[in-house]
Amino acid sequence: MADLKNEGRIQKLKGKVQSTWGSITDDDYDKAQGNRDQLVGVIKEKTGQAEEEIRRILDGLDKEDDR
Repeated sequence: MADLKNEGRIQKLKGKVQSTWGSITDDDYDKAQGNRDQLVGVIKEKTGQAEEEIRRILDGLDKEDDR
């Protein structure tokens, strides 16, 4: 059951990431393989946005699910 919940959370975050950074594709997201640091790297590479800003935004997107 916990695995399904985690998978659902991952899918929600994926949608939010793609909504926030429109240039991030499914393939880009899959490259990160669930690793937050790799996801930050992919977003940084595609957008040129600062790593700290990406992390701040990701934290906010992830916390939205906790409410």
